[in-house]
Amino acid sequence: MSIPGTKAGTNQPALFETSIRSLPLLHRGKVRDIYGVDEDKLLIVQTDRLSAFDVILPTPVPGKGRLLTALSSFWFEKLEHIVPNHLIHIAPESVVTEDEREQVTERAFVVKRLKPLPIEAIVRGYVVGSGWKDYKKTGMICGIPLPAGLKEAGRIPGGAIFTPSTKAAQGAHDENIPFAEAEKLLNEGDKGGKGGKGGKGGKGGKGGKGLAAQVRDIALALYTQAADYAITRGIIIADTKFEFGQDQAGRLYLIDEALTPDSSRFWPADQYAQGKNPPSYDKQFVRDWLETQNWNKKAPAPALPPEVLAKTAEKYREALHRLVG
Repeated sequence: MSIPGTKAGTNQPALFETSIRSLPLLHRGKVRDIYGVDEDKLLIVQTDRLSAFDVILPTPVPGKGRLLTALSSFWFEKLEHIVPNHLIHIAPESVVTEDEREQVTERAFVVKRLKPLPIEAIVRGYVVGSGWKDYKKTGMICGIPLPAGLKEAGRIPGGAIFTPSTKAAQGAHDENIPFAEAEKLLNEGDKGGKGGKGGKGGKGGKGGKGLAAQVRDIALALYTQAADYAITRGIIIADTKFEFGQDQAGRLYLIDEALTPDSSRFWPADQYAQGKNPPSYDKQFVRDWLETQNWNKKAPAPALPPEVLAKTAEKYREALHRLVG
């Protein structure tokens, strides 16, 4: 399997924002710039932007977009037997002009145009982050009761849990919601339409209830298989976020990115211990630095110093190399 971007590093200039004029710009997100190719296809470019606390930081991480692209490519291929993904195997360089190709090489996907679901599918295998805060207050995570006496970063007894969240507008914060609220949101988006086939993941139900259950089951299967693989490479996947979309027939697809340091919490297995937040390969390093700054977690964010930038890039590269080899 050929994985693009595995040689990406800080010696390449950072791409904070794309300037592709041959295609219409549809959306500029926290990390990805999305362009329309035609009625059926999109071009998604992973820039080197970094966000924390739902704010885009002014300092890009050189090579980050290529690393995210490489890791998502790996997971999309490895997990496509569970659910189809949005990738179309068309070279991104072929849909832009010659002078724009450098902006998309090894950092872009051509994908199907799909209808994104209005929730984020979060799976947690360990009690950490907002889940730990929720558990300390209520003994539950997103309304799911857990046994008493769990420690921070402890593994959730009985296996991973599905804890959906809302999709907030840029600059706002996503909110964890109970499963019943996810069913309601999906029902409002679907209006009782056909759930369709879930691709290789099985058949979908009608309306929000069947769709929510389908998303939950697929997300848990994706996390479980990914976590089982990652531990053999010395990485614990503590939690992760998936996003799904539907085609006109209601078939579910895995979209956006998959199991990257931007969407997941990766821990080195040899440094893991309950009772404290372990060191991580993800942007937790940046969050920890930002917590020491006099910043109200609203734009504009402080610029990252060179040593934090270098350490962050190093962690992203190590995660890729450990998982992909």
